[in-house]
Amino acid sequence: MADSVYRVTELVGTSTQSWEAAAKSAIQTASKTLRDLRVAEVVRQDVSIENGKVGQYRVRLNVSFKYEGSPAPARRKK
Repeated sequence: MADSVYRVTELVGTSTQSWEAAAKSAIQTASKTLRDLRVAEVVRQDVSIENGKVGQYRVRLNVSFKYEGSPAPARRKK
């Protein structure tokens, strides 16, 4: 099995329904442009308050995905 490198990036998802829906929204949106998503870690949960009620649920996630860097350019021999 070859060694792999994973990149971790932070996402923030929002929902008027729940923290779970906010996390799903962030992951579904990210999966449109990021390949090989592996793990999402909930870092923070909070809500916005509007007129004394919960307006939006917000979830901050650290998401890891397999990193595919571009190959190094060929070096010229001297």
